[in-house]
Amino acid sequence: MESRDYLEISFRSINCFADDGKLDAKELDSLLSIALRDGEIDENEKRVLGNILERIKEEEIDFSMKKKIQEVSRLIA
Repeated sequence: MESRDYLEISFRSINCFADDGKLDAKELDSLLSIALRDGEIDENEKRVLGNILERIKEEEIDFSMKKKIQEVSRLIA
């Protein structure tokens, strides 16, 4: 049976961005934890997480966010 966690990740990311217009490291970590809760990141989750990373603006990235982006990028590569 195909995981539908990617739908939850998508929905929650919309809420995160809608909250203050940006995503922080804690929010990104919570999205990643949804993808990892079954022990693997499937192709749909990789696609959704990649799309989320593309929406993050350079000027919004602090040190902790940069580290989290690097972690997510490594896991979805």
